[in-house]
Amino acid sequence: MSFEVEKIDRCTVIKVTEAKLNSLISPELKSLFSDLSQEGNKNLILDLSQAVYCDSSGLSAILIGNRLCQGLNGTFVLCGINDTIKGLITLSRLDNILNITPKVQEAHDMVLLNEIENEFNQNDKN
Repeated sequence: MSFEVEKIDRCTVIKVTEAKLNSLISPELKSLFSDLSQEGNKNLILDLSQAVYCDSSGLSAILIGNRLCQGLNGTFVLCGINDTIKGLITLSRLDNILNITPKVQEAHDMVLLNEIENEFNQNDKN
């Protein structure tokens, strides 16, 4: 498999173990996102620290993960991206849409803060 999946607290971390997030593995990633979403996993962290390249199909998979999390009122965070992948994201103007952190720990912290904020807002409405 091209990914390692680990559940940590209120989120699921997906680590890409391939060097390239391209058309060969992006369908598998889209399917994984869909399966996790259907299981109720609303907070996903995609760790690209081992990936050195990403193409348009990889970006498409990332956007699907982001959309699925938003649909569940969750958080999608991308972490561990290198300068090449960051450049592609910036060039595609997705840096304003995606949550990006340097490492998994910061991504995890972002998810937990969003969860606390969501819970606070829910309690505030009641």
